[in-house]
Amino acid sequence: MQARNAGWWALLMPAFLLLTVFYIAPILQVLSISFTEPELGFGNYERILTNRSVQRTLSTTGRIAGITTVLALVLGYAIAYSVTMASERARRWWILCVLVPLWISVLVRAFAWVTLLRRQGLINEALIGMGTIQEPLELVWNEFGIIVGMVHYMVPYAVLPMLSAMRDIDPRLMTAARGMGASRWTVFSRVFFPLSLPGVLAAAVLTFILSLGFYVTPAILGGGKTLMVAEWISVQILDLIRWGFGTMMATVLIVTILVTLGVFSRIVNMRRLFGGGH
Repeated sequence: MQARNAGWWALLMPAFLLLTVFYIAPILQVLSISFTEPELGFGNYERILTNRSVQRTLSTTGRIAGITTVLALVLGYAIAYSVTMASERARRWWILCVLVPLWISVLVRAFAWVTLLRRQGLINEALIGMGTIQEPLELVWNEFGIIVGMVHYMVPYAVLPMLSAMRDIDPRLMTAARGMGASRWTVFSRVFFPLSLPGVLAAAVLTFILSLGFYVTPAILGGGKTLMVAEWISVQILDLIRWGFGTMMATVLIVTILVTLGVFSRIVNMRRLFGGGH
């Protein structure tokens, strides 16, 4: 038995060493810098309570991440439901349409939205041409543009967990409910939706966590006017050379993600939610 256990540890050790060297060690270094630069102590963390810039960045990030998560869940649920109810042939095309955006660079998608949303972009030109508006709308270089770009990026990540949960629902349950006289809305609200909730929770966790650390899309579509945490960290470290300040915010971001996972793990079985067990 001991020889067998030693064999398992020997197989796991390379992965453990890689994880330690390339993931755990840098995080510990970031944590250390946040307490030692420019001087030893909690000075950087005290600015969370006193610095307006930090507070504004945190509130902006939380607001945008929350709105993005809600919109991605609503759109993703509608798409996942349509895919689930479609025929086998149509379902393949639906899934392809969901996956295609994942294969396109986030940078390309961000610049595509700039082209569409700018003052001389396709959307403003079309609205002016139809006589709907007289002056171009401010659709980019603000929170609206960031949310549009992030929702577009996040919808596939919301669709996939919900689609997996929906496809596990036994269709005979809906047939039985209809046979007992339930309306379509009753079948959906009392049978289908409750059974799909694990997928909704998984999609919410995944989308919210990814949204908190988003960098490229907010940097391009925000135009430097609306800073989220990731871009704020970049400015502090690369432009202002304030390592302690920047690593403090990076630590706060990591802790927020861990706390979010911890809260959800108390509510639901995370291993089962993400397919790790029953």
